Amino acid sequence: MKARLRSIVLLLFIAQMANAQNFKFGKVSKEELEEKVHPIEPDANAAVLYREYKTKFEYAETEGFYTVTEVLERIKIYKKEGFIWGTQVINLQESNGRSKEEFGSLKAYTYTLGVDDKIEDKKLSSDGVFDEKMTKYWKQKKFTMPNLKEGCVIEYKYTLKSPFISSVDKYVFQETIPVNQAYLKFASPEYLNYKTHQRGWLPINITTNNRPRTINYRYTQSAAVSGSGGADKSISAKMNFQENISEVTMRSVPAVTEEVYAGNIDNYTSSIKFELAFTKFPNSTYNAYSHSWEDVSERVYKSTSFGAEIKKTNYFKDDVDALLVGATSPSEKMTRIFEHAKSKMTWNSIHSIYTDEGVKNAYKKGSGSVGDINLALTSMLRYAGLNANPVLISTRNHGVPIFPTRDGFNYVVSGVVIDGAVYLCDATNKSGEINILEDKLLNWQGRMVLDEKTSAWVPLAPKKHAIQNTMLSIEIDKDLSVKGTSKNRVTGHYAMATRDRYENLNEDAQRKMLERNKGETELNTIAFENLGVLHKPVTYSYGFDASHTMEDIGGKLYFSPLIFLATSETPFKLDDREYPVDYGYKWKDRYLINITIPEGYVVESIPESTSFGMEQGIGSYKYSISKTGNKVQLSVELAMNEAVIPAGEYGGLKRFYELLIDKENEKVVLSKI
Repeated sequence: MKARLRSIVLLLFIAQMANAQNFKFGKVSKEELEEKVHPIEPDANAAVLYREYKTKFEYAETEGFYTVTEVLERIKIYKKEGFIWGTQVINLQESNGRSKEEFGSLKAYTYTLGVDDKIEDKKLSSDGVFDEKMTKYWKQKKFTMPNLKEGCVIEYKYTLKSPFISSVDKYVFQETIPVNQAYLKFASPEYLNYKTHQRGWLPINITTNNRPRTINYRYTQSAAVSGSGGADKSISAKMNFQENISEVTMRSVPAVTEEVYAGNIDNYTSSIKFELAFTKFPNSTYNAYSHSWEDVSERVYKSTSFGAEIKKTNYFKDDVDALLVGATSPSEKMTRIFEHAKSKMTWNSIHSIYTDEGVKNAYKKGSGSVGDINLALTSMLRYAGLNANPVLISTRNHGVPIFPTRDGFNYVVSGVVIDGAVYLCDATNKSGEINILEDKLLNWQGRMVLDEKTSAWVPLAPKKHAIQNTMLSIEIDKDLSVKGTSKNRVTGHYAMATRDRYENLNEDAQRKMLERNKGETELNTIAFENLGVLHKPVTYSYGFDASHTMEDIGGKLYFSPLIFLATSETPFKLDDREYPVDYGYKWKDRYLINITIPEGYVVESIPESTSFGMEQGIGSYKYSISKTGNKVQLSVELAMNEAVIPAGEYGGLKRFYELLIDKENEKVVLSKI
């Protein structure tokens, strides 16, 4: 019944939009400003009322074909949380300072209702527009809308000019807020043939047609060529061709609901990207532009800021020779060089697969980009006789490279092959370990560039589980206070997270951090080991008072044997999920708990031991409990054996957690003797 009612409301909403709204720039209506909540998704903090992309191609003598994209957007803000949509960020690409994307013709207004419900507008001024240099290849244009208020409507339009026609920026139709209507028109000359790549689970229907078009342009005629003598001449010319037009209209696009372990939600929103497949100009041969991953690897490797940089060795030879004295095994050589690179160079926060300073300058200067540091690391590892190669990665916030393109990668690490196993090293991370990459890098797979012609996919997540071992010793005193000690040992990504979280905190701050998510439990006598020692597990211990966990009901005592370790709430709230659950890495939690009950009481009942799991061994849970005299012993193991769980398995995962929570909140019952 609810679904039917929603469908009726949706149809009425679409009809209302079609008949009532005017999406011409500057024609914001009073009805839009008066709207208090979104008619379909009342919890939305904002909504895209209209989004429009119009891309066409122009021609210039010096540039050839280039794209001009007009962007128009109107956004309704319902709540303060929606103010984030008042700041827009546009990424602009450059190529060695010669070819670059240009942003222009920005017009932007914030609309509100004033006295007597009169529509008032506030224009974006120049002090709300900012430029930020990211790398030598990328910069950002940012603007923040003025006079943001609950209930306001913001509207802006701008143009983007781009010479990079082989891979056009993606067009996005879905957001974390509802999109009422979106429109795309992509018009390309017949000489350029594009294929499309769709992303997301919503269907995108593309309509196509063509029409004749004429472009007027000018070119320079050399006096020497024309034989006329005198100066060169600027000549007017016309180009007549068929224009291929692709159009998309989408209405009532639901918001993507972001839940835990989502990775980059942009990977799952509906969007479309145009990639140049081939060109066929008059009186010219057919040229294919669609690339294989080998093509991409070859183009990357041949770049003077990549392959040529790896071959440079003179700047580090003396240092590496000294490092290798006494090192006999490949793993020992790898570790020594990895730690040397980390200590020698500091990351300057620039993401790029290419060098910025150059490996030699970065090494001498002591700082550089991701490309500078990890390409230098690769070179040092090769110099030591190791089978080392660069591995291209797309960070989580950069997205997943779904088709072969150089733009799909923005990070590079070094991969060393020893006895058939790949060891990944990122020297930009001072607290990093071999094969333990930061969470931001655990995104699908990496592409190892073996040479100019060969490349291969390598997994980024480690094969081993990150493991947490916890041992609790608990005593329930006669006064029913619950005190005990906890000893913990963590490995893998758990160890990295523990170092990042606690290493730079004083003891009091460490205590407060450890007390989080433990309810009213109070901790004391905290001690850490190996926080500052890499390549070893981190151990820590503490004492605790968890008296609040005991319930006295009718003279009987009830408590969960997991005390503050029990999972009380599922992290998975949605009934259905359209995108994977992305943990980043496999993990395993083990608990061994010994409980001493007070004199004068006897164990009346304990939960049953059990074990269950998900299909295909994705997840497993073991709960084993026993009682002997005045002792209760519990062993629990929870394991996730896949780093990424497909959306189709979400229902099973949700049920798995429901069973887990039910079990962990069952009680031990003590009664008086």
